[in-house]
Amino acid sequence: MQAARILPDLQCSLLCEEIRQESNGNFFIIGVINYIRVPQVPVTAFKLSVFNRWTAGVGQFTENVRLVAPDQTTVLRKSEMKFELKDAALHSTNVTVFGQVEFKMPGNYFVEVLVDDVMKLRYSVPLIVVPQGQNPQAPGA
Repeated sequence: MQAARILPDLQCSLLCEEIRQESNGNFFIIGVINYIRVPQVPVTAFKLSVFNRWTAGVGQFTENVRLVAPDQTTVLRKSEMKFELKDAALHSTNVTVFGQVEFKMPGNYFVEVLVDDVMKLRYSVPLIVVPQGQNPQAPGA
């Protein structure tokens, strides 16, 4: 009996500096980003990567990843990727790379992860301005 289409679960989503894949298929996740600390704004991030792993689903899906400004309306970057899970015991790892992202103001930016237009996760990435020579405690620390 063929399983019906099952929307997958998002096992994890990480914003990081870089993602590399070994020849054996394993991933290196480099520089997981909890917050962005900069000496001034505006500032441009050369590259931001989002690592998403989907599991427990069956069917063909479309993943959407968005980076949203502090006004919670402006979408700075977005990406769409199709993927398939043939069996609920399998997983799919999707990597999104956003290049040359300009941050114009401090505040809470958001990463949104959707599958087939269903929001699975939304998390904040605070951007704080710390003038050189100061070392405040990180948000949430």
